Amino acid sequence: MKPNDDYYPKNGRVVLHIDMNAFYCSVHEAVEPEKYKGKPSAVAGSVELRKGIVVTSSYAARAKGVRTGMQVRQALKVCPDLELIRPNFELYRQFSKRFMKIAYSYSPLVETMSIDECFVDITGSKQFGTPLEIASTIQSRIRDELGLPCSVGVAPNKLLAKMASDMKKPNGLTVLRLRDVPSLLWGKPCSHLYGIGGRTGDKLAKLNIQTIGELAKADEALLKREFGVVGAWMKQAASGVDHSPVQAEHEPSKSIGHTTTLPQDVKETADAQRVFLNLADQVARRLRRQGLVASTVQITIRNPEMKTITRSLTLEVPSENMDDFYRTACSLYERNWTKGKPVRLLGITLQNLQPKDEAAIQLDLLTFEQQPKKEQLNKAMDRIRDKYGEDAILSAGMLGDDPSALIRNHKLRGTSLQMDHLKPGANDDKHPFEE
Repeated sequence: MKPNDDYYPKNGRVVLHIDMNAFYCSVHEAVEPEKYKGKPSAVAGSVELRKGIVVTSSYAARAKGVRTGMQVRQALKVCPDLELIRPNFELYRQFSKRFMKIAYSYSPLVETMSIDECFVDITGSKQFGTPLEIASTIQSRIRDELGLPCSVGVAPNKLLAKMASDMKKPNGLTVLRLRDVPSLLWGKPCSHLYGIGGRTGDKLAKLNIQTIGELAKADEALLKREFGVVGAWMKQAASGVDHSPVQAEHEPSKSIGHTTTLPQDVKETADAQRVFLNLADQVARRLRRQGLVASTVQITIRNPEMKTITRSLTLEVPSENMDDFYRTACSLYERNWTKGKPVRLLGITLQNLQPKDEAAIQLDLLTFEQQPKKEQLNKAMDRIRDKYGEDAILSAGMLGDDPSALIRNHKLRGTSLQMDHLKPGANDDKHPFEE
């Protein structure tokens, strides 16, 4: 028996969850330590920082009461010496790619969840040491080579690995075994369980299910009746059971999304439509780069109180065209959002993706002549913008000085959910990133 065999299960898995701590602020600290190291700082997602909101804050700022989603003016009140930082998503993507490369050096089974977190299945990585040694080495390399803090969870599945990494921040390293679940998790509220939000937690509370332990012991028939198939999953999850594998990034994107947080509330429909136009333009660009078409368009709307809704519609024919996504997004918005009600964030996500050359696209008599012309136009415009920049060709509706125009700025835009830079063969110069 090899030395490390005893530390790995014969039939199970060992999964790590790597979570970068205060990622955006930590990157700035690593690049300019003399300016930001140990000081309260916050990245604010707005050109006019004082009108924006806090995207993330350093731990020094959090200690003084600064929180994500807080208005910058409010953050400055609770922390007058707060250093405000303009976002630099090109820089964040560079660091993201570097820390993911470290993870890949210990296993090919890496599932990126966002720009600053990933799962790593190290079941077959015994040659690098015990699970704890691998986790500690990855954490040390990220700290020493990149100057960034991260928390790592070690567990037999993704669910527990994620919850383990959340237990100690920053720079935590936590092992969470199945046998630890009753003592460490069962006394916590249901909303603490990964995958269960506050709303589901409230609904469980009305059923007199307050804690994770009570959820684990709840009647499965009751949970299925109230929550459908998700009910059975919740009961299993409450006992620490999760059979979902780590999905290596060797397949096309399952979705392509782009959101933008606005520095001030949008109330006019025309303003929302302009944002959707820029969003639709960029998600369509990304879709075509990967040679895909989309069947479903989903929009995301968030109000100033951070309440978020999503609505989606399946297209009659899979598409790669901006105008299809734009019209659908505007239609969903008008049908599902009260006119004049303030909006702080808007997004478009394309779903049910498939390779264009495999898609069965049926053209009707009214469109079959226009479709080849539209494809040629898309290709020509994409070539020009790849060479001369995103602003080389724009429609009149995209022009303006509102935040939606910044979506095309590779340096200022970004999101924790946008991961094109991690796709095999991605070219950082020709595959820009979105928020």
